[in-house]
Amino acid sequence: MSTIVPPASIDRHVHAHFTARAARYNESSHWVTDPALGALTYALVDPQPDSAVLDVACGTGLVSREFTGRVGRLVGVDITQAMFDQAAPFVDELAEAPGEALPFANATFDRVVCRQGIQFMRDAEAVAEMYRVLKPGGRVVLVHLCAYGAEDRDEYFEILRLRNAARRNFYLREDLSRLLTNAGFTSVAVHDYISVEDVDVWSNTGAIAEADREGIRAVYRTASPAFQRLHAAQVTRADGLERIVDNMLFGIAVGVKPR
Repeated sequence: MSTIVPPASIDRHVHAHFTARAARYNESSHWVTDPALGALTYALVDPQPDSAVLDVACGTGLVSREFTGRVGRLVGVDITQAMFDQAAPFVDELAEAPGEALPFANATFDRVVCRQGIQFMRDAEAVAEMYRVLKPGGRVVLVHLCAYGAEDRDEYFEILRLRNAARRNFYLREDLSRLLTNAGFTSVAVHDYISVEDVDVWSNTGAIAEADREGIRAVYRTASPAFQRLHAAQVTRADGLERIVDNMLFGIAVGVKPR
C-alpha cells in the first residue's frame, strides 16, 4: 500500500469537519452501511474481475469494501487521514489527495466511483479529473443525496447546509447528469435510491452544533406540503420524545468515457 503526500491545496474546512466526524462516521446514517445501496452501487459500477477501480473520497472505506477481493486493483483517495486510515483494510492502495488533483496518470482506471464526495469539492474540476484518469470505455458512478425537485429544493438544501457547513454543492438529479455530460461522458443515466433516515441519528455527527440540529428539526416541523409529500417525512411524538423520519433521495449518476 502506498500513500501519496497531499498537496497544500486541500480544503482545510472539509479536512477539519471529517476529522471531527471520523470516530462515529460509520454509525452516522443508515445509508452509510446500507447493504442494498452498496449492492446497487456495485452493480452500476459493473467492474470486471481484472478491473482497476478508484474510490474517490473513500472515507472509511464503506464503498471500497463492496469491491474488496472482487477486482484486480482497488485504490482509495481522500484528504482526511482520520477517515482513510479506516479504509486501509479494504483497499490495495491509498492516496492522500483532493479529488480536483488526482495523483494518477491519464487512463489509469477502468472504473471510478464517488459517493457523497463531490459536494465538498470544486465539482466540475473533480469530475474532469475522474474523466482524465479513466481509460476509454471506462465508467464513472456518482452517488449523492439530491432534492426531489424544485418543490423541495430550498428546504432540503437548508437541511443539508445545517448538517454540514463544509458542503460546497447541493444537487438535483439533473445537476449530476449535467456534470457528467459537460465533462465528456456519454450514455449518462441517473438512478434513484431512497434511504429511510432517522433525522436525529443522521444529524448526530459529532461535528454539528446543537443549535444547527435544532434548526434541522425546525425545517421538518414547518415543512411545506410539497416537501411533506415528496419526502413522506414523519414527525411523531411519544412520551415527550420527538422522532423525525425522512425518505432521502440518492441520485446515482452513471457515465461512460467514449472510446
